[in-house]
Amino acid sequence: MRNFVSIYDIDNLQQAVKEALEVKKTPFAWDTLGKNKTMLLVFFDSSLRTRLSTQKAAMNLGMNTMVLDVNQGAWKLETERGVIMDGDKSEHILEAIPVMASYCDIIGVRSFARFDNREADYNEVVLNQFIKYSGKPVVSMEAATRHPLQSFADLITIEEHKKTAKPKVVLTWAPHPRVLPQAVPNSFAEWMNATAYDFVITHPEGYELAPEFVGKAKVEYNQRKAFEGADFIYAKNWSAYFGDSYGKILSKDRSWTVDAEKMALTNNAYFMHCLPVRRNMIVTDEVIEGPQSIVIKEAANREVSAQTVIKRILESQPA
Repeated sequence: MRNFVSIYDIDNLQQAVKEALEVKKTPFAWDTLGKNKTMLLVFFDSSLRTRLSTQKAAMNLGMNTMVLDVNQGAWKLETERGVIMDGDKSEHILEAIPVMASYCDIIGVRSFARFDNREADYNEVVLNQFIKYSGKPVVSMEAATRHPLQSFADLITIEEHKKTAKPKVVLTWAPHPRVLPQAVPNSFAEWMNATAYDFVITHPEGYELAPEFVGKAKVEYNQRKAFEGADFIYAKNWSAYFGDSYGKILSKDRSWTVDAEKMALTNNAYFMHCLPVRRNMIVTDEVIEGPQSIVIKEAANREVSAQTVIKRILESQPA
């Protein structure tokens, strides 16, 4: 594995999950693999789980780790070509990237969608510049369109908890007070579509995801109908994708909040969310604190997914 930016960088998904479960059982079995190597984690946006889990994963493999918060304590970076840099951005990313790369062996990058231009967001301008100009392996720690480390952890979590070979997994939109990107739902859909699961996406009209991510999933606009017989409920907000509505909030309809009454329609489903979560907007206290909530176990598996990915990258590098 050279880079990790999507599920397409995993050649055999079943084997990857098996490997991840081995990593989870014996996380320090490869603690010399990254000896004298350094991973740099570059954050253009805030993070808790991604920052801590990826740093811990690299450390488990014996790597040194460095963290750069671009907007706190570093020069503000210009990411566009051809601009006259007479504003508040002191350094261009085209100089910054090779400098960063000279100090490390692997780079993790976190850069969200900006919503100014859908084409720019979906072309992953920032992430792809790191891949093009660093000369080092790059791991996406969430980009404009995908969050593959989260989705890998989600898959591991479902595999650990499923009670049937083909569980019904439902991705449900839920209300949120702020504009959020489509990265997590896009990525989750992409990974679920690569399994044999019965996968359903439910959301209000106007919140359709890009067709390439929806794939073979069934789209159901009636949330309660979608929940019927479900084994896993994955709640997440996202903003609109299509047309002039891109990056906009079309609804804050609280009737879409996941509550105990809706969970009662399921097959005693597990509740999942990538966190952080807005309680009593996305999900009620009763559900997220209930016995079927596996959000903490899901978050713990972020270390496992990151370590499996970094391990594969290190193993593919020359000694």
